[in-house]
Amino acid sequence: MSRLRIFDETRGDEPLATHADHADIARELAAIGVRFERWQANAPLAPGASQDEVIAAYRSDIDRLMREQGYRAVDVVSLAPDHPDRAALRRKFLSEHRHSEDEVRFFVAGAGQFTLHVDARVYEVLCEAGDLISVPDGARHWFDMSESPYFVAIRLFSNPDGWVAQFTGDDIATRFPLMTPHASAARART
Repeated sequence: MSRLRIFDETRGDEPLATHADHADIARELAAIGVRFERWQANAPLAPGASQDEVIAAYRSDIDRLMREQGYRAVDVVSLAPDHPDRAALRRKFLSEHRHSEDEVRFFVAGAGQFTLHVDARVYEVLCEAGDLISVPDGARHWFDMSESPYFVAIRLFSNPDGWVAQFTGDDIATRFPLMTPHASAARART
């Protein structure tokens, strides 16, 4: 289940609020400029579907966002618990950073946790299959996929070169909860 927890930036041990209803999550995130939507596949996807099959299943939503926001590139990223570089990849995304373009991810399968640092608040968003999140350009954030990652995500970019981060140097991410291995990841391994 998708979840939003909101913290004071000085206290990573006690959330100020927790939301599990998708409409509540979308409303709270919209207030800070973050898009959060639910998408449905236009066609069923088999496990191990190719990048082209995944994109085709969500083509109408992808095209809508590309038209609305001017995104120029789309791809699919997939990470499994047995990936040999999973620990290095996790470390790369766990430091607070920002981008000069929106960071747009749609979770086709599995889960990932985006954490945004906005003003004096920290917004921890657990995204699961069916969730689209668009973190606006310039927003300070970090991403966690847990020590046992499992997700398939569609990524949309304005810059065809893809993901380019500017790290802030702030250690705030070390003071907030990490993502724990998730039930959807356990189901994917069985």
